[in-house]
Amino acid sequence: MADLLRTGLYDLHVRLGAKIVPFAGYEMPVQYPLGVLKEHLHTRAAAGLFDVSHMGQVILRAPSGRAVDAALALEALVPVDLAGLAEGRQRYAMFTNEAGGILDDLMVANRGDHLFVVVNAACKGADIAHMRANLALEVTEITDRALLALQGPAAEAALARLVPGVAAMRFMDVGVFDWAGSELWISRSGYTGEDGFEVSVPDARAVAFAEALLAMPEVEPIGLGARDSLRLEAGLCLYGHDIDTTTTPIEASLSWAIQKARRAGGAREGGFPGAARILGELAAGPARRRLGLLPEGRAPMREGVEIYATPDGGAPLGVICSGGFGPSINAPMAMAYLPADLAEGTTVYGDVRGRRLPARIAPLPFQPTTFKR
Repeated sequence: MADLLRTGLYDLHVRLGAKIVPFAGYEMPVQYPLGVLKEHLHTRAAAGLFDVSHMGQVILRAPSGRAVDAALALEALVPVDLAGLAEGRQRYAMFTNEAGGILDDLMVANRGDHLFVVVNAACKGADIAHMRANLALEVTEITDRALLALQGPAAEAALARLVPGVAAMRFMDVGVFDWAGSELWISRSGYTGEDGFEVSVPDARAVAFAEALLAMPEVEPIGLGARDSLRLEAGLCLYGHDIDTTTTPIEASLSWAIQKARRAGGAREGGFPGAARILGELAAGPARRRLGLLPEGRAPMREGVEIYATPDGGAPLGVICSGGFGPSINAPMAMAYLPADLAEGTTVYGDVRGRRLPARIAPLPFQPTTFKR
């Protein structure tokens, strides 16, 4: 791990007994002594604290000093209505390429006089270069702040003890708050399907802030292992696995993220990379789509498993992009790219070490979400 980076919370992870693994160029905690299964279930039942400081934090400013002008500029790179994003609100978006594929997915917040953007760790260098090359905006990478996620039904009560104002926030609200003289940038969002928050905190106060949360009985530290099983139960995409440059937003079942203003007949129809293909698939439907699978029995079907229509013979229909065991649903689960016309309840077969095992097409998410609307 000699060439890997460390977040400002690395020493805290070690002190807490974390197992450290390489991830997206960083040394990151995959689990703590509690173990992945209990960490997952604790997050669903109470509150889990995640270090996501490896993610990229970026501020975009227009020469006018107005967030709407930065939003209109950024719309040239994403198929999302950002000009209609109200101050104090956040929206999911994705960078697309000329073929309609996804370069990365990201979160964009309107903070009044600028946009605050969070991008994936493995893509942040390329994303920042992409924005600097294509936008007439001031693009500033924030390198002196940690990013923490507090997720679960007890997240509001726990965070409100330190920052009382967060209790009034709704899902996808953003705001700036004070904690012991430090400025916190908080969004009510996350990557687990649970209610929760993501908190950008100055590096110098990050350990103290994390320790203040972890001192509460309902909060446990959670590693990447449970983060993955939580997001998969919630039917959420992981870049490089479920979405990449070979998948369009429509194939990825992300059409909900493309608002009316950017669609055919909308106020700002198209104008983003790959618009012809993406709008065409919106109108006619894609040939394949990301679908949920529930394998029969207890054995998970992992990423890379080929899916067939029959127990023997024939060509594969598609391949699993994410798979594992869901502790909350107490069953294996997977997502795969398959023919878009396959109906829910249809039985298909995954080739697991030379044996074709049955699975049925199931709706996503596998675990109901509990966002605070």
